[in-house]
Amino acid sequence: MCVSTSRPAAADSVPDATVLAPVLDPEGRALLDSLRAEDAADPLATSSRLRAAGHSAETVAAVLTQLSLRAKAAAKLGPQAWELLLTRDGLEQATRLVVAEHHASRLAAAGVRHVADLGCGIGADALAFVRAGLRVTAVERDATVAAAAAANLAGSPRAEVLHADGIAWAAAHAGQVDALWLDPARRQVTGAASAARVFDPEAFSPTLTDVFALAEAGHRLAVKLGPGLPHGAVPAGAEAQWVSADGEVTEVCLYTGSLARPGVRRAALVLRTRGERAGASAEIVSAVDRDGSPELDEVGEAGLAALPGAVLYEPDGAVIRAGLVSDLGARWHDGGHRTRMLDAHLAYLVADDALRTGLADGYRIEAVHPLNIKHLKRWAREAAVTRLDVKKRGVSVTPEQLRAQLLGGGGKKKAARSKAAAGPSSGRAGGRHATLVLARVGEAKVALEVTPL
Repeated sequence: MCVSTSRPAAADSVPDATVLAPVLDPEGRALLDSLRAEDAADPLATSSRLRAAGHSAETVAAVLTQLSLRAKAAAKLGPQAWELLLTRDGLEQATRLVVAEHHASRLAAAGVRHVADLGCGIGADALAFVRAGLRVTAVERDATVAAAAAANLAGSPRAEVLHADGIAWAAAHAGQVDALWLDPARRQVTGAASAARVFDPEAFSPTLTDVFALAEAGHRLAVKLGPGLPHGAVPAGAEAQWVSADGEVTEVCLYTGSLARPGVRRAALVLRTRGERAGASAEIVSAVDRDGSPELDEVGEAGLAALPGAVLYEPDGAVIRAGLVSDLGARWHDGGHRTRMLDAHLAYLVADDALRTGLADGYRIEAVHPLNIKHLKRWAREAAVTRLDVKKRGVSVTPEQLRAQLLGGGGKKKAARSKAAAGPSSGRAGGRHATLVLARVGEAKVALEVTPL
């Protein structure tokens, strides 16, 4: 298939430049694994100490690179990051631990026992598949990344890593596995610190045409893609599940054949690993395409004055990407909670009362202000606001600029003065922390004063 050379194409990426050889050596690997996060915090001191101990410059450089990558990977891959070999490009596309575990549980629940991970990268998903009890054939065409994956999966007898092109391997061997898992490259890497994102699905590597040809040939497959994938690119009969982790939309995964759940066309899954909701998940699904979502009444400009006391809900990004905002509102409405859109063009819902949900953040509406700087300055002064959070949708105001205009750039000084004036036993803690939601409702530009639930 021809891809325009005027746009980035993932297939045109240069090989991963990470130097792995010194840490693939047993002595180099032992040295790497003897170090921890505190050693990554001061690389110059660590380098000097390792060189003084007699380690070669090449080994020290490779070890320090791995330490840096492990420190960066910890937020995405969890504690296992300190046990893995990583590459710069492989880490960029690696799946978060909680999301990889979700992938593995879905395949296992669908009866998959042997999966081919085509374009396995450093093996983040493959490791989760193994932990879920699956047999894994991991295929990676970049030699350096494949070497990292092989090292990471070396301890499992249920996994093998092949240095090969995934699509070519599938053409000859797809019938030997229960399902295919693909994570196409969506960046054109042009150097160690240079890469361009690829948005055209036909410039992914492999292209979506090549991926879905495998499904059309009768193979069950799941493919992980960027969350911005257009709804029109989802093939007929496939399930599209948008996933967010701790508020960040990480992907849309397409499931075909019997991997797709009956009666599910679109889904939004919200995963939590931090805070009071750690370990919780919530999902909403629809059996129809986006244009089949229900319509809700809207508050509109005429209903703004009656908003105080109601609850504004900001759906999770996965719900928004999946086009399920009105579906969520309709679910609540049908459950006996009057729910409306704030405006037909905004992804905000308004309910008469507070609801328990893992799919949206709620805010009690305290007042409706005009989006007028003079008015808001007076409000901030009279309300003793010293900290201000600003959310917006449908207006061109920059939150940082508005915050500076209202607080005069002296929020911290105001908080200190307020605390001093309040005295040591007053219970006041440095002024008021307020939240504004800026929105265009009909022709009106408003600032909703809200309190997070």
